[in-house]
Amino acid sequence: MSAHDPIVITGMAVEAPGDVDTLGGYWDALAESRDLLGPFPRDRGWPLDQVFGLGRQEGWSTVRDSGGFLTGGARFDPGYFGISPREAVAMDPQQRVAMRVAWRALENAGINPGRLDGDEGGCYLGVSATEYGPHAAQVNEHTGYRATGGAFGAVSGRISHGLGLVGPTMTVDTACASSITALHLAASAIRAGDCEWALAGAVCVLGSPAGFFEFSKANALSTDGQCKPYSAEATGTLWGEGAGIVVLERRSRAVELGHRIYGELLGSRVNHNGKGAPIAVPSAQAQEQLIRKTIAAAGIPASHIGMIEGHGTGTAVGDPLELSALQQVYGDGDARLGSVKSNLGHAQAASGMLGLIKVLLSGLHGQIAPTRHVEKPTDKVVWESTNLRLADRLHDWAPIDGIRYGAVSSFGVAGTNAHAIVAMPAQEVTHV
Repeated sequence: MSAHDPIVITGMAVEAPGDVDTLGGYWDALAESRDLLGPFPRDRGWPLDQVFGLGRQEGWSTVRDSGGFLTGGARFDPGYFGISPREAVAMDPQQRVAMRVAWRALENAGINPGRLDGDEGGCYLGVSATEYGPHAAQVNEHTGYRATGGAFGAVSGRISHGLGLVGPTMTVDTACASSITALHLAASAIRAGDCEWALAGAVCVLGSPAGFFEFSKANALSTDGQCKPYSAEATGTLWGEGAGIVVLERRSRAVELGHRIYGELLGSRVNHNGKGAPIAVPSAQAQEQLIRKTIAAAGIPASHIGMIEGHGTGTAVGDPLELSALQQVYGDGDARLGSVKSNLGHAQAASGMLGLIKVLLSGLHGQIAPTRHVEKPTDKVVWESTNLRLADRLHDWAPIDGIRYGAVSSFGVAGTNAHAIVAMPAQEVTHV
């Protein structure tokens, strides 16, 4: 290995609302600006009458029957992964979804998941808070399996255990910045020689409607059942679910093994807001500092960035602060900005990776996928002062010397910020 042997992305897989579980299906949904939201699931035992009645309480906002829910969140073939049915029921669905998405990411990279026993691959997975299943301090049919069934560490651990990987394995929790943080840690581990290659990504499957309660009380939840990032008509965020995982390795290894290269990770950085404002309030200054450090690590001018997948949650506080930072750094270029949350809601820990895969697919197809609901951009920033524009339709994306450059932002409610920059070679579109 050498310093000039960059980290590349050679495989990826997704699971998203709207019955999307293939890369082709994901791209079609994004390119067509499809609404992937749907009603609350009726098979999870949630107190929906109470959820939809929150808005009748003083100081609480309305909760619509809408969110980005996985239709396959409960589907799982335990025997395929060597897990007993009883243990599978006690497992957080995030473990189940992550296992099958990791399997598909490996297959997409041309790697046989069944032949990795003893391989020094790493696994870095972000997860979302969950309240799945009964409390562990109870005697019930799940007792004996709850320790691993509900542990965050078991989300990544299940994958490595099932595949037989012996490299570093860890679950990452930086809230909604988790997946890009996991990407950064995985790439750093490969560069340090801790592993030869790694899986990186995140998953979010809601075990309860707790997030809707929290944001209804905070009056930060969408009141019209839609997530409208960067829009003047945004009324708050909307929760969703999903999973996204990529395969990372050094370019020399990918070439040697004949793996397809979707893109190169030019740079990634993670920082924190520090103190000052309340912990959940974003910091435009910290975000700007982070983006500038990531660009410096990438070694390219900011003006090379043609597509920015922002955090964009549709909240009154977060979006303007993020836009301010983006305009300061990318305002002199010609980038198009968007957020996949407009299609499928805010998938919390998985949101950044779903955004990264959106960028990679856009680079592959040479078109910037549109963002919904941006006909009336927010008036909280001065758009005329910069060249940064919203991706209001499917835009052609011209490469620079055969390369398309994209950026992804991801921010967590506890103050962590993450940013990544990828370079994608212009190539003929083939089956993904």
